[in-house]
Amino acid sequence: MKTEKINKTNAARILDKAKIKYELIPYLVDEVDLSATHVASQLGEPIERVFKTLVLSGDKTGPFVCVIPGEEAVDLKSAAKISGNKNCDLIPMKELLGLTGYIRGGCSPIGMKKKFPTYINDSALNLDFIYVSAGIRGLQIKAAPNDLIKECQMTVCHLIADNQ
Repeated sequence: MKTEKINKTNAARILDKAKIKYELIPYLVDEVDLSATHVASQLGEPIERVFKTLVLSGDKTGPFVCVIPGEEAVDLKSAAKISGNKNCDLIPMKELLGLTGYIRGGCSPIGMKKKFPTYINDSALNLDFIYVSAGIRGLQIKAAPNDLIKECQMTVCHLIADNQ
């Protein structure tokens, strides 16, 4: 049986250079459903392990990045406070590629065009590995959260709304 060669992305090359252990895991892309829930089902993994990368803009600091569990929504009040802003919101989709070098459904916290302050939800620390986008649709990076936190200089904090 022939295995298909996976081309390394810029994010993977950055992890190689930093000597960080990871795996590249391909999955089938559904252009209609780019959700982390779809990715998790394709990977056969619980959704808690699949983290999505969101790019926000604050009223004082400008762009920053939040990496949160796939099924969750970012708590904008918490994100604003943690990032030193009074208010923040997701950047408009049309600005994502120009700002980060990545498209929706393929935005990785690793290797953006510019270094932005990056925050990761504290639930990542409870897991031995998580998945983040490898920088293209159809490919995830599986790595230890502490390695990703160190390489991306992420701040660990609570970014999601607590269920009441």
